[in-house]
Amino acid sequence: MEYIEQLKLFLATQGTEIGLAIIKGVLVLVIGLQVVRFLSRGFNKFLEKRDTDASLTPFLRSLFHNLLLVLLILSVLATLGIQMTSFVAIIGAAGLAVGLALQGTLQNFAGGVIILTIKPFKVGDYIEGGGHSGTIKEIQIFNTILATPDNVQIVIPNGKLSNDSIKNYSANDNRRVDLVFGIGYGDDIKKAKEILENMVKNDERVLSEPEPTVTVASLGDSSVNFNVRPWVNRADYWSLYWDFQERVKLEFDKNGISIPFPQRDVHIYNEK
Repeated sequence: MEYIEQLKLFLATQGTEIGLAIIKGVLVLVIGLQVVRFLSRGFNKFLEKRDTDASLTPFLRSLFHNLLLVLLILSVLATLGIQMTSFVAIIGAAGLAVGLALQGTLQNFAGGVIILTIKPFKVGDYIEGGGHSGTIKEIQIFNTILATPDNVQIVIPNGKLSNDSIKNYSANDNRRVDLVFGIGYGDDIKKAKEILENMVKNDERVLSEPEPTVTVASLGDSSVNFNVRPWVNRADYWSLYWDFQERVKLEFDKNGISIPFPQRDVHIYNEK
């Protein structure tokens, strides 16, 4: 009976105040949810107008919406009269413990944000980074997925990728093909150079600008080496690279020009 009397006394003295606080909290919650929806829709329209990358939009939308919800919850708790100082301290301590436990994951998360923001590459690009090379298939918040030319899937943590140097072979429309061909010292250099220049000039894949070059690069141990450097559209790079190897060999053979290869002479002496 004593507890019941204490409860009645508490409700008589504090009941009105508690009831008003609950009503205020509910009103703040209801109105706040409407404000969150309104701001989220406005943020989505803002992203659409800015033509934000498709891989970045879902992440930004979710992050913005969740931050608004956190602020709303804190506002409701404050309206109910809950002391926020201790509450924030508890959240901070818990956040520190979680951050230490998930240090690597948070680093990958930060790396994902950096990649999605500065855009060093996009889906479909062929890159070299993080110790691997391949075509970008998907950019996630924590990982980036590559596919190698032989169709092996590689998952690279974004933290490692964002801190590494990246070669993006798809960044520019044109690429230079670097080829080296050697001829024998007894062969006609001018004739070999003329053959190479005509092959480059008559290939439709080779661009006129920048101008392709054919030069004597070095006098090697057993060959005179030519640098052949035509410029092509990115899509024609590998087709020209492989095709030229075969065609040069056939043209050299047709014109009596040799391509040296390592040889070793063995002398046998008979001791008497």
